[in-house]
Amino acid sequence: MAEQIIKTEYSELMQKSYIDYSMSVITARALPDARDGLKPVQRRVLYAMDQLGLNYDKPHRKSARIVGDTMGKFHPHGDSSIYETLVVLSQDFKKGMALVDGHGNFGSIEGDGAAAMRYTEAKLKKFTQDVYLADLDKDVVDFVPNFDETEKEPEVLPVRVPNLLVNGADGIAVGMTTNIPTHNLGEVVDAVCAYMDNEEITTEELMTYCQGPDFPTGGLVVNKKELLGIYESGTGKIKLRGKVEFEPGKRRSDRDKLVITQIPYTMVGANIGKFISDVVDLIEAKKASDVVDISNESSKEGIRIVLELKKNADVDNLINLLYKKTKLEDTFGVNMLAIVDGKPETLGIKKIIEHHINFQYELNTRKYNTLLKKELDNKEIKEGLIKACDIIDLIIEILRGSKNLKMAKECLVNGNTDEIKFKSSASQKRASKLSFTERQATAILEMRLYKLIGLEILALQKEYDECLVKIAKYEKILGSKKEMAKVIKADLLKIKKEYAVERRTVIEDGKEAVFKEKEVAEQEVMFIMDRFGYAKTIDMSAYERNKEAVHKENKYIFKCLNTDKIYIFTDNGNLHQIKVLDIPFTRFRDKGTPIDNLGNYDSSGENIIYLCASNDIKEKKMLFVTKMGMVKLVDASEFEASKRTVASTKLQDNDSIVCIYDTDAKLEVFSKFSIDGVVKEEEEIISEQNVILQTEQGVFIKFPLSDIPQKKKAAIGVRGLKLGKDDFIKDVYLLTDTDTVTIEHKGKKLEFSKIKLTHRDSKGTKVR
Repeated sequence: MAEQIIKTEYSELMQKSYIDYSMSVITARALPDARDGLKPVQRRVLYAMDQLGLNYDKPHRKSARIVGDTMGKFHPHGDSSIYETLVVLSQDFKKGMALVDGHGNFGSIEGDGAAAMRYTEAKLKKFTQDVYLADLDKDVVDFVPNFDETEKEPEVLPVRVPNLLVNGADGIAVGMTTNIPTHNLGEVVDAVCAYMDNEEITTEELMTYCQGPDFPTGGLVVNKKELLGIYESGTGKIKLRGKVEFEPGKRRSDRDKLVITQIPYTMVGANIGKFISDVVDLIEAKKASDVVDISNESSKEGIRIVLELKKNADVDNLINLLYKKTKLEDTFGVNMLAIVDGKPETLGIKKIIEHHINFQYELNTRKYNTLLKKELDNKEIKEGLIKACDIIDLIIEILRGSKNLKMAKECLVNGNTDEIKFKSSASQKRASKLSFTERQATAILEMRLYKLIGLEILALQKEYDECLVKIAKYEKILGSKKEMAKVIKADLLKIKKEYAVERRTVIEDGKEAVFKEKEVAEQEVMFIMDRFGYAKTIDMSAYERNKEAVHKENKYIFKCLNTDKIYIFTDNGNLHQIKVLDIPFTRFRDKGTPIDNLGNYDSSGENIIYLCASNDIKEKKMLFVTKMGMVKLVDASEFEASKRTVASTKLQDNDSIVCIYDTDAKLEVFSKFSIDGVVKEEEEIISEQNVILQTEQGVFIKFPLSDIPQKKKAAIGVRGLKLGKDDFIKDVYLLTDTDTVTIEHKGKKLEFSKIKLTHRDSKGTKVR
């Protein structure tokens, strides 16, 4: 068999395939339809439940059965996504109006997951049946084949309220996302009615009816002035806050409390636990020092997070701190993206309502056409039966004289009396004039004898009159847009009356949360750290009393201010900063806290080269010497940073810091005249100190500190010594000409004063 090979550009094929995939995700998976406000999986779950007969007044049914039916008939994309959808539809803390009545563990507001679908049960809510699934039998929406064309499913559900607003939506597609907040059902209905009364209504006027989002978790929206712009464009950021109440202690011994009773919608789930841990961090960092304890007393009745306070706590400042530093104040990014006529479109509130109203006109037109057709058929039958009752004797005679049903029906419809035996020619003549319709003839032949009772005949006449009234009503509705609008509005108001709830979210223009940190009384403390890395600060008087023991038992000891920072320079070029206030202020005999736990310093991967208070090296030049003989001076101002960890220097590969000193070096700038008379400014390092470098192989070099240039912390530096093969810097000494220092080298005493002073970047002298 001959093969047909089609040559094509790979990139073009991939591009086309990816676009097709993207559009499939956008239109058939991730984004809701503007008409019913549902994503395909949500629509299919609700329809599958309707098909299973899971009405609100029926028993619950296993979720696994619902998921199985949905996946097998309509949504072949895996059971996890279907069950997750079912769970979310039942969670009243995520949806403005929950659509599913869940029985069992369907998760909690604190982020607990739902039980497995084999353990839970569900059925439809009455609201869902009445508002989302009613009239499906009245040909109001198109039905399309399912994925394998074995079943039919509705293209959209005949939802009678703007579900896109009532329940909101969220979804991530390819290259786009939707995030629509929930709104109050009653307010949305009022806004829709206002639009139907005046299609030229502005967004601002609409927002007098629908004030803004109404989240199921309550809370506060505090940027009311920005909402108009958000609802006009369909995009923006809503600023949310939790509701905090102050509860004073009932008795003298009781503590005052701050109680969080409502949370921002964005805090739902794991963020509640994150909030509590953030508050604990603030307490440990001594920013929320007024808080004694925090506990989560939330239950099915609602959110209740309790903060116990110290006496005379600054409540307002603490609340502002919670708003500023935790998720108790958050933003909700609005992006009202939905599918309109098969294409994604960003919609403002007016556009959403407009699309909904157009959809309602379409639904009601189809509904009342169906009802009108039904009543016209009913009218036809009723007319036939009434006529038949008047000539019932003749009809009985036709039936008795006919050989079969077909013969009798032919007589009733066309007046064909051939082969029918009549009692008299008059009867035959009357029968030949009959002209019932096919439908009327069928109804007459199927009519039961009890219908001939007098009262039944009267009831038939009454039904006929009622039928005429309905036909007139339906024709009136279909013949006038104004009349149809009345019907839609009446239906909406009925829904509002039965299902609307009070607004839960307060909308206002809140003040900016301003937190003022309490000023700490500045005092001198003694920082001490032992050789195991346990650090603490103690009072100066405690130090004076235990001076001897302090110096005997500890490795690092220096004076600092409690408002200062501790600098930790390590061999790998890091500089870690720790606030002195974060170091435990204890008694002398208390153990302290490992320095690793106070900042980012990790003793397992780096070693401390230099440790000091930031104020101690202020305005000083720091000498850096590396293992490979690179040297430089760095101004201490370079190390000032807000981050807890920064780079103190740049190192070459396989290099490390050997030594860091604070020096007496000063940088002086002087003017110099050139031959052509131009004044130039030059920098010069002034110092009375000398640097001595000692290598592993016993090479020494001594040169003035002024030979070392000042560099930025990001610079590598300059060479201090020409190292031999496999040699490296072992020790560094910094001293003046008057200093007398002697070390032991190879069993002999070596006086530094006898080492010849040379210049930087020479070979040095090997001492034997």
